Amino acid sequence: MTSASVNYYDLLQIHPKAEPETIQRVYKIFAARYHPDNRETGDAERFRLYREAYEVLSDPAAREQYDLKLELTQPDALPVFQSKEFTDGIDAEAKIRIGILCLLYAKRRANPDYSALSMLDLEHLMAFPREHLQFAMWYLKAKKFVTQDDRSSFIVTAEGVDYLETQLPGNDLLYRIFRASESGVMIYPKALLNSKNR
Repeated sequence: MTSASVNYYDLLQIHPKAEPETIQRVYKIFAARYHPDNRETGDAERFRLYREAYEVLSDPAAREQYDLKLELTQPDALPVFQSKEFTDGIDAEAKIRIGILCLLYAKRRANPDYSALSMLDLEHLMAFPREHLQFAMWYLKAKKFVTQDDRSSFIVTAEGVDYLETQLPGNDLLYRIFRASESGVMIYPKALLNSKNR
């Protein structure tokens, strides 16, 4: 894992608008866990990454520059997720879950070597704030349709693939979401893909 391949907000598992106090509190937890002196969970490389993330995000000028750079590498929201179908009605939550699965499925097919999407990636692709995605993500993880990698990014599981493929035949909305997700992952900015694959 190199610093070029890490989203500092995802690494620290914090919101991009997190307050300095939150950044410091979360950093202290991870620093204690991965400090090389910790005989049980120490990891010098991970500790270095967390320290680097903290140094950038705790410095207002460095954080502003980092945020600008991060913004340039984020994908545009897919139009299918901005329709009323995803915001209105009792089944909007179920559609958000299906949307997440479709994006992760498409990402897995497009790039098996890096098949994960971070929460920030999903926020940008779906145009939903993190708070709207957290319930869906809890459900998908509880059903074992989605898992997390060592960077806390999300990956579709074999169970998730099976579920999605059994739902696809004859479901026009799902098919539209699936196609939009596939094209959305394909047009992912090359700079972002290249940095994440280093």
